[in-house]
Order: sequence, then C-alpha cells, then structure tokens
Amino acid sequence: MTSKNFPEPTVGALVFSSNNDVLLVQPAILNGLWAIPGGHVECGETITRAVIREVKEETGLDIFDVRFIAFQECIFDAAFSEKKHYLFFDFFCRTNSSDVVLNGEHTGFQWVTVTEALDLPLHEYSKQLLCEYQKGSDSVFSRLLLFDYYRNSPDSPRIK
Repeated sequence: MTSKNFPEPTVGALVFSSNNDVLLVQPAILNGLWAIPGGHVECGETITRAVIREVKEETGLDIFDVRFIAFQECIFDAAFSEKKHYLFFDFFCRTNSSDVVLNGEHTGFQWVTVTEALDLPLHEYSKQLLCEYQKGSDSVFSRLLLFDYYRNSPDSPRIK
C-alpha cells in the first residue's frame, strides 16, 4: 500500500502589542531570517485554537481579538528546508504583554513597527503578509481573500 502526501495546514500570527508594534521571531531553522510566530494545526483542532496555542507555546503570550486575515499557499518552495505543500492560515491578534518567553524553536524576537519589520531580512511569506497588511483596504487580502488564489491559479476553476 502506498502512502499519500497531503497539504499541511499551518497558522501564523501578526501579534500586535498595546502600542501597535508587531512581534517577529527568529526561527532557528531559517538561518537568521525573521518571521511571524506560528506552526502546524493539530488533528481535530480549529485553526483559531491552533494559532492561540502556537503563539502561547512559542512566545508565552496570551492573545485576544484573534481574526483571520489571509490565506497563502506554498507548494514545494525552496524557502523551506523540506519539500512540502503548506496551507498558511494567517491571523491578526493582540496581546497585553510584551514579556516574550521563547521556547527552543527561536533564537530571538523583537517588537517593531510594520515599517521597521519590512526593512529586516524577513522570511518570504511573512514579508508578503506584512506588505499586504500595510496596504490596509487596498490589500488583495482584504479585497479578495481566498478568491485571489482561484483567480491567479492556472489550474483552478475561474470564479466570475
């Protein structure tokens, strides 16, 4: 019997402090690049519960005002160490604390403005999310959200 590979659902969080700085972490596996906290969705877990859990596990922070903001897809991208198909469900959220306690997955963290974040060496998918977030209502994420994938994918059905 052959095993099948399936896409892996993951979550990411734009965590904002009370003064509107965003949290970036430096995952050990990304060789110095900065990214947003996040990780895999566990079987039986909603994506909202997954992002709350992942942020807590990776940073020690409790988050609130958790809102889904974007979907991104990564198919066998060289930006990752393993050849996989990832589905990224990205969220906006807030925290009342700036006291980050990292687990062993990250080598550093920083609170920065979105503009400052975009001047840092960012992981490609975190950078795309922050760029679109900065655009506000002009973002393809806010205008098209999931439908943008279908419009731009050559092998997907067209939505009229």
